[in-house]
Amino acid sequence: MSITAGLRTYAEVNEEIKAKLLSKNRVVVDDVNGQRYIGCALDKGKTIEIHGTAGNDLACYLNGGKIVLYGNGQDATGNTMGGGEIIVHGHTGDALGYGMRDGQIYIRDNVCCRGGIHMKEFRGMKPVLVIGQNAGSFLGEYMSGGTIVLLGLNMKRGEKLFGTHCASGMHGGKMFVRGTFPKENLAPNIKISSLTDEDKKELDNYVKHYCRYFGVDYKTVMSKPFKKLTPVTSRPYANLYTPN
Repeated sequence: MSITAGLRTYAEVNEEIKAKLLSKNRVVVDDVNGQRYIGCALDKGKTIEIHGTAGNDLACYLNGGKIVLYGNGQDATGNTMGGGEIIVHGHTGDALGYGMRDGQIYIRDNVCCRGGIHMKEFRGMKPVLVIGQNAGSFLGEYMSGGTIVLLGLNMKRGEKLFGTHCASGMHGGKMFVRGTFPKENLAPNIKISSLTDEDKKELDNYVKHYCRYFGVDYKTVMSKPFKKLTPVTSRPYANLYTPN
């Protein structure tokens, strides 16, 4: 079942998608040109395949459904998603996975600023964000749970793995970072450590998914070591608001 977005309004495109999904579990949307909110609150068992450039808030509030984007995403992809899976064969803009609470996002290439901002987890709900290349500033800002994996693949000479203020305000969760990275760009509250056996098992699962989705060689990805970034304290800004 295919829909052509073209230059139609986002409201018109989304209404047609919803209508098709009433009787179908999978819909293909071609020629997408920045239409917003595609896949908003998509339920488990439903899949939307997108070809083109998706607009802001792609798969916002995702509720267990699956989004596969062959192209690039704009800002706030996966905004406040509560479960499901997003696979992007390209790159995304700012605030990827903003406030995501569960589910997994796989980005083949890079993300802009504030990827994984406000990620959180609760009991069995553990969000995961896997980035194939590099990330802009404020990666994992205010992160309180979940996992971010940064692979650093296919980077150009002189590019940094992440921008300034990485993990600024981070007070929970963890990051697995492959290769070397600019430690001066890390927030002062962050501890760098080697991976435990449990960490390696968890990471291996995410890397295998990434490689399968994007046709990447697993051995190439694992040829460089990973480090784990975690917050030293759950109250990184306590002294700003309380007396010493």
